[in-house]
Amino acid sequence: MQMGMHTDTERCVRAVRSKDARFDGWFFTAVLTTGIYCRPSCPVVPPKPENMVFHPSAAACQQAGFRACKRCRPDTSPGSPEWNQRADLVARAMRLIADGVVDREGVPGLAARLGYSTRQVERQLLAELGAGPLALARAQRAQTARLLIETTALPMARIAFAAGFASIRTFNDTVREVFALAPSELRARAPKRQGVSTPGALSLRLPFRTPLNPDNLFGHLAATAVPGVEEWRDGSYRRTLRLPYGHGIVALTPNPDHIACRLTLSDLRDLTVAISRCRRLLDLDADPVAVDEQLRTDPVLAPLVDKAPGRRVPRTVDEAEFAVRAVLGQQVSTAAARTHAARLVTGHGEPVDDPEGGLTHLFPAPEALAALDPETLAMPRTRRTTFTTLVRRLADGDLHLGVESDWPQARAQLLALPGFGPWTADVIAMRALGDPDAFLPTDLGIRRAARELGLPSTPAALTARAAAWRPWRAYAVQYLWATDSHPINFLPV
Repeated sequence: MQMGMHTDTERCVRAVRSKDARFDGWFFTAVLTTGIYCRPSCPVVPPKPENMVFHPSAAACQQAGFRACKRCRPDTSPGSPEWNQRADLVARAMRLIADGVVDREGVPGLAARLGYSTRQVERQLLAELGAGPLALARAQRAQTARLLIETTALPMARIAFAAGFASIRTFNDTVREVFALAPSELRARAPKRQGVSTPGALSLRLPFRTPLNPDNLFGHLAATAVPGVEEWRDGSYRRTLRLPYGHGIVALTPNPDHIACRLTLSDLRDLTVAISRCRRLLDLDADPVAVDEQLRTDPVLAPLVDKAPGRRVPRTVDEAEFAVRAVLGQQVSTAAARTHAARLVTGHGEPVDDPEGGLTHLFPAPEALAALDPETLAMPRTRRTTFTTLVRRLADGDLHLGVESDWPQARAQLLALPGFGPWTADVIAMRALGDPDAFLPTDLGIRRAARELGLPSTPAALTARAAAWRPWRAYAVQYLWATDSHPINFLPV
């Protein structure tokens, strides 16, 4: 895929005519004769090419005066893969907007996190997406409002504030403008809910681009699950979430055409953030066709891709948590790393109530871990120093790992810490920061797979060979790991 696909009219028209769902989220079709905007895969008869204009975002369509199609529901498209495969200003801004930063901190807060002026951020977003940060955040609020209207029995006033609107009037006006229906009309059109809704709990579907192979994705999360924080139960991966306004518990279940997501939140204002973090955890905005096409060009990887296409990179809902767990996992088995993490959770995590039982704590925050006595850590002194330095830097704010992190800069900061080598820095870049090109040439599992497949097994030679896999080397890691019989590669029974 190339940037600015919406400017390639001929290509967009072909995608709309073929109703190609792969392009959902890449661009949006605005129809001049009807005043609506659609996803490329909209099931209605495509309009004439001269009646179509193309926009890079739903917010740009709304800015231009178009309303969302009632048939294809373009607001439920997967997100654009661009924001997860790039580390420039626009991509980092989009990840922060999805994480609710504009609603909580305003545009000045967004700009401050990115290290740019508000004018620079607004100018670049407008140039690439046809809408500024306020319009993009507004479109996201509208999507959250629709979700709450259709999937809960909450009063409209609660929905308005939970979705991030400043007033009920703004909520009503926005819903009418975007969806051409009043909030009550949206609810009346929604499928009838089954069972009784409980406060703070809702079920929704997380869309993705096919194919999606759940084996290594859920297998990895289940095999490394920290007791009390995560578990695999009845075909679902469940975990606790630390969120801006409170905490949550999520259950994620793989299905052929979507991920079923059941959320229990202590504060509904966290819904947008919780959804965004679950999507990042499961890498649901990836474009697996583009990834697999590139990796298939290597004759060694091609059979692995053909056997089980659509592998995703298992990521995280909390970048600082993953960094701590990466240090706990240095040079020890998966089981030992889980044991170390479970001790920290029991001693320093925040207790939570799980209506279904099984989950007991939030993973400890860096501030709590920075206050512990290092002598209580059952690990070698050198790793103890690595651990205490990391949590102290995270707690003090000297090191920040987040969705907006600049990947090369974060790597450099991590490598400057005692006990941080390339493997630890790159596994954090791959699974916490979301760098799709992070690579682990020194990983024992990767080197073993390389030897068995006839690839170079020394780090330098393997890195040179892997240049052909760029910019998707993190996905190549998943295919190489999958040649092993380790539990991380299999969907739990």
